[in-house]
Amino acid sequence: MTRCGVVAVVGAPNAGKSTLVNALVGQKVAIVSAKPQTTRTRLMGLAIQGEVQILLLDTPGIFDPRRRLDRAMVAAAWGGAQDADAIALVIDAETGFSQRIESMLDTLRARSEPKVLVLNKVDISAKDALLTLAAQLNDRVAFEATFMVSATTGDGVRDLKTALAERMPEGPWLFPEDQVSDATDRMLAAEVTREQLYLQLHAELPYDSAIETEKYEERKDGSVAIHQQILVARPTQRAIVLGKAGARIKQIGAAAREELSKLLDRKVHLFLHVKVKADWEDDRGLYREIGLDWVE
Repeated sequence: MTRCGVVAVVGAPNAGKSTLVNALVGQKVAIVSAKPQTTRTRLMGLAIQGEVQILLLDTPGIFDPRRRLDRAMVAAAWGGAQDADAIALVIDAETGFSQRIESMLDTLRARSEPKVLVLNKVDISAKDALLTLAAQLNDRVAFEATFMVSATTGDGVRDLKTALAERMPEGPWLFPEDQVSDATDRMLAAEVTREQLYLQLHAELPYDSAIETEKYEERKDGSVAIHQQILVARPTQRAIVLGKAGARIKQIGAAAREELSKLLDRKVHLFLHVKVKADWEDDRGLYREIGLDWVE
């Protein structure tokens, strides 16, 4: 008898949710960077354990929203947990307890879905503090189980995957066995370019940026041509992305093109342009493009 169910992976920004989803799936399906709030939308990674298909919802980090994009991201995170077969709360064990975590626990207490606690980054955390942290969190929410993992090294990931599989209900698989994500190639292309922005620009570029795919064209020779706009809020940010004599955007494009060629298993022609659009956060169409609901 096959099983299939949904696990919502929630937590604060930079807790390692995307890295954990990638580890559970067994390959990269979600972009990762050291910047908080890298994940902006709900993205589903598909993991298989024996006869069980686990639909892992990688959700944006939960934080105190201040602007429309923030509110949309937090709504996407809690919306992903709605009617899930299980919720996995991922905590950065190195950072430990905080007021932000307390607020998440208050919300989780009121939810009826089965919940498991995942203490991540245990490979770089003080061992004597882990049990204390686990006890603190379990005192506040009735977690069914607690797991200590390192999504980066893979320690504890197999045990977590087995436990999640055991909690999935009986039913047919919803996706083909060889599919690892529900993201379209168009969405994947935008995410890969955004990841390179974060990886190459680090603190130089704030979150006032987005990727808009203008054209995704399948060519007769089997290759694909992708035209994207990098939207920034100010002219100074455009200059940062372009770099001296356009050197930076060439580097971003080359790295994104190489990554996409591997992921799509075909030749990719990537064309990047930078556009200043101060009000891009108020563009309803862009929210649809990146998979977020419009919120007031």
